[in-house]
Formats: sequence, C-alpha cells, structure tokens
Amino acid sequence: MAKFVCLTPPFCLYSRETSRGSSPLPPPAHHNNSPLYVFLTISSLTDQGDHMIICFWLRMEITNVMEYEALAKEKLPKMIYDYYASGAEDQWTLKQNRYAFSKILFRPRILVDVSKIDMTTTVLGFKISMPVMVAPTAMQKMAHPDGEYATARASAAAGTIMTLSSWGTSSVEEVASTGPGVRFFQLYVYKDRNVVTQLVKRAEKAGFKAIVLTVDTPRLGRRESDIKNRFVLPPNLTLKNFDGLNLGKLDKTDDSGLASYVAGQVDRSLSWKDVKWLKTITPLPILVKGVLTAEDARIAVQHGVAGIIVSNHGARQLDYVPATIMALEEVVQATQNRVPVFLDGGIRRGTDVFKALALGASGVFIGRPVVFSLAVDGEAGVRKTLQMLHDELELTMALSGCRSLAEITRNHIVAPWDPPRVSPKL
Repeated sequence: MAKFVCLTPPFCLYSRETSRGSSPLPPPAHHNNSPLYVFLTISSLTDQGDHMIICFWLRMEITNVMEYEALAKEKLPKMIYDYYASGAEDQWTLKQNRYAFSKILFRPRILVDVSKIDMTTTVLGFKISMPVMVAPTAMQKMAHPDGEYATARASAAAGTIMTLSSWGTSSVEEVASTGPGVRFFQLYVYKDRNVVTQLVKRAEKAGFKAIVLTVDTPRLGRRESDIKNRFVLPPNLTLKNFDGLNLGKLDKTDDSGLASYVAGQVDRSLSWKDVKWLKTITPLPILVKGVLTAEDARIAVQHGVAGIIVSNHGARQLDYVPATIMALEEVVQATQNRVPVFLDGGIRRGTDVFKALALGASGVFIGRPVVFSLAVDGEAGVRKTLQMLHDELELTMALSGCRSLAEITRNHIVAPWDPPRVSPKL
C-alpha cells in the first residue's frame, strides 16, 4: 500500500492511500496550467515498510519582469505568444530597443540624504504614483480570460494610467466598469471618419481622459511570425470597441473577419490635417504616438498636441529605425519643453525608467511586460510587474542620489553620443 500526501500553499495538507501501481494524487485544480508552480514528489519507505510519497507545490519567486516573458512563452499557444513577442522583418529594432539601454551608464552622486524619496508625478494634470504607465496592447484576452479588465484593475491599484487599445477585446465601457482610474484611449484613424467619431465619443462618455493617436501605422508592418503562424483572432474573441458601430457591410461575419476588416480600414492618407480635424471633434487632449524625429516633433507642437510619445510601435512597424531611447533626446530638445515627451519601448527595469527620465522623458509606457505578466498570473501578475518597476526605480534613485523625479538630470548618465568629459582642475 502506498500513501500519497500532497501539500499546497499556504498550509493545505491532504492524503490518500492507493495500491501499488496506481497513479499518484493529481495536481490540485487551482494550480493546473500555472507556470508559477512546480509539482515535486519525494518518495520514501516508512519504518513499517509502507511506501510513502509526498507531493508538494513549489511556487517560483518572480524577481524581475523579464522572467514573466519566459513563463508566458511556456504557457501561451505559439501563435499568440509570437503575436505579442515578435517584431517586424529582421527584428533588428526589436533587439536594439533593449540593447540600447545597456550602452547608457550612470553617474551617481553620493552622500545625499535619500531617506525619503518622492516618485509621484503629474501627467496632463493627473497625479500618478510613478512615471510608469501602461501602453496600449491589443487583444489582451488572448493572454488571459480577464484581459483588459485585469490590466485596468491592476493599473488603478498601482495609481497609474492605463491606455486601452482600440483593438482591445474589452470595450471602453467594460474597462470603465472596473472602477475608478485614469485611462487614455488609443486610436487609429479609419477611412470612414464616422467610425472614428463614434469611437472617440464613446471614450469620452466612458470617462477616458485623453486620446493617444497612433501615427506610425499607415500600413501594418511585416511581422513574419504572424505570416508563418497564419495568425487569426481566436474565434471566441472579438474587437469589442467595434461592437454596435455602424461599419457598413463586412466581407466576413466571423470575428477574425472583423479584425481583418478593421486593420484594412486604417487610413493610409492620414496626415497632419487629420490631427487638426480630431481636435475639432473632441475636447480631450491628444497625444501623438510614433514620433522618432526632431522634424516631426516640431510639427506636432505646431499642431497643438498635448504630448508626444516616442515610439517605434514595439519594433513592429519599420525595422531598422533607432531604439526609442536613442531617439528620445532629439525629440525632447526639439519640443523646447512646450509639451511633455514620453518614451515607449524596451523598458524592462527601473534603471531603464531612470535613464529615460534623465534624457528628458516625462514618463514611460510599458507594453509587453504587462501582457506577459497578465498571461502568467492575471491581474496579480500585472500588479507585481508595476510594483517591481516602482521598487527598482526607487532604488535606482536612492543609489544615484535623487530624492525626487525633478532631481534626475542629464548629468546622472553618460550616453554613447556624449563628447568626452574633461574633469575640472582642482
């Protein structure tokens, strides 16, 4: 007779006896398919000669946001993981978005009283707990059944801003129903301007506080993983913001047909005059997302935008554009402090956030870290991701001698493009 004992967190113990050759106690249902838990067994003989097998669950300790990506890769179907993880064509820019941060080094100041550190900031008049916000990421229910609901709740709990993708699998109304929180709405401009107007008015009514206009997507980039995987939106999901809109006649009636239709309706003729038009249909502030050059930054300011997001669309559009951290300072200098500039792309550490702030960013947006932690552990995963970045940034500030975000300056870092420093003579 073999006796099986199973331990599950926090202190649950249960057992059963089985005859030799029978299967051991199955894993508890609430840990099934969770990459955060490892099922271990220990086998031994008792003094009476009985065979004792002890089974227990060991929870992995996540120590940084990058660990979520490896776990998400294990958990998600390949088609869905590749959709979130991959970049355009050779994926050179995808790699550079991360690598470029490693070329920027710190110049910490010492003997500063850092017993109190203030990480709060204000974005478009809204006070948030830290300069880390959630970027728009499409179709989050592919990662987890709670999708954008979980991300909205986690962002609000962290005291920061969530940006909802217009290609979300939850609608503006559904996200608003999760409770209080400052939220922005990401927008593409479609050939049918009536669709754009309907989306904007719904976002306004649902209490969203700004429009994030994506300006780097007149056509979708060539993402070869999606081509190989023949990516389609899973049949149980739909782009919820388009439910109930007057879209005219669709070629297909299934949800993947809707997704293809919506992507195909993005207006290739989008120009700066449409930014002016958008300002006429909404009182909400407009941020333009996808700026990489000083020239476009100056034009954006001239057209009255409320802010600029330096972004290369997660390296999913034009390959061989610079990493966003490399383009950031050029854009900041071109705006001459007339509008806030934010960074999107490649953020994985609190040190990355500090480097962006030192180069002039007013804050950063994170995308993939959110969706990967969502895939692994739902709302709790997103909460932990935001908390880890908060704690890492706080530590970086302390070790650099900065007690507030205002004290983070260009002198706290050295970048590859800086001229050689000459130390003053004593």
